[in-house]
Amino acid sequence: MDESLHTVRNTAAGPDRPELQSAIQEIVDSGFAGVQLRVHDERGEWVGNAGVRQLGEADKPPTDGHFRVGSVTKTFTATLVLQLVAEGKVGLDTPADDYLPEFGLARQITVRMLLQHTSGLFNFTGEVYDDGTVVPGGVPGIGKEWMDNQFRTYQPEELVRMALSKPARFEPGTDWSYSNTNYVLARLLIEKVAGRSYAEEMQRLILGPLGLTGTVVPGASPEIPDPHAHGYYAYEDAGQWKVADTTDFNPSWISAAGDMISTSQDLHTFFSALMSGKLLPAPLLAEMRTPHPKVGYGLGVFVEETADGGTILQHNGGFWGWAALMYSTPDGGRTLTGSLTMGDAELDLAAMAGMFENVKQKLVQEVFGGGQTEPAQPTD
Repeated sequence: MDESLHTVRNTAAGPDRPELQSAIQEIVDSGFAGVQLRVHDERGEWVGNAGVRQLGEADKPPTDGHFRVGSVTKTFTATLVLQLVAEGKVGLDTPADDYLPEFGLARQITVRMLLQHTSGLFNFTGEVYDDGTVVPGGVPGIGKEWMDNQFRTYQPEELVRMALSKPARFEPGTDWSYSNTNYVLARLLIEKVAGRSYAEEMQRLILGPLGLTGTVVPGASPEIPDPHAHGYYAYEDAGQWKVADTTDFNPSWISAAGDMISTSQDLHTFFSALMSGKLLPAPLLAEMRTPHPKVGYGLGVFVEETADGGTILQHNGGFWGWAALMYSTPDGGRTLTGSLTMGDAELDLAAMAGMFENVKQKLVQEVFGGGQTEPAQPTD
């Protein structure tokens, strides 16, 4: 194991940051059940929490707690693919069909297009088109339908075939559209090329070298390790609002597009190592951080420009009951990582998304301000 990859973990008491504590308390006051947040910057490490670990109890969420990271998983998956590119096992601009011929993918779809969401492939979790038309995917989407299938197991090949049964959104490479299908295909590509499971390859290339002992690739297991907070999903069923505990569920319905479990410390260690060039050669890290002009999405990361010309890298995640945050400056020197859990607020999807967006903007401004004006040069 390369000991240089390990990050020294600061266990000393961090600086007092009343502005951050106030910000996360506002998040809870707005309707979230609990928050745990970790910030690493020039002032040291700050860890805080607010709200409750579980509805009806007084205990706060654990600051070292495990949580479901949702689409933050995509950054891990993209990093794995790029590490295989670095090993010479995958070509970034090679047709994905060369590695996964069993699906009959269009030859124009490259590995890069999968990682950047430019393949045009239908999203198996459903699509919302520009005119507002909603087309359901192959997996149960919301409300009682999702709850009734909370513990069902899906195979990744099944998810891909669901997507391929629907028309593509656009010709490969001509547009951008976020599609979970791309990252399930990336998982299958990893397994085909490596000759090992996705979880085993994650352990070999990322979790093991970085010492990420709190990070889990759960497969079809519905459980989350202790300690952890509880997530809740308020949904409408036959005209009545119900609140379900969504702490345990089978995440195989989202696979490598969003199934992982981690901690705020592990996300900091991972993203700081990635951004500072410890996981990828400089040319591939530069490819990862080159944004698509439509939305600023690179290869598994969003590249976000701040109001005064700075740059931050991020990927967040969320689904019923859970949301995760992962932000960094380009040199990996300043990070924000954490988890939010929903409570019993009777909110529809649009309201939930709006709340989450407000939370992100407030925290990013508090931690990053203007971000970093020039991306640091990664090391090999």
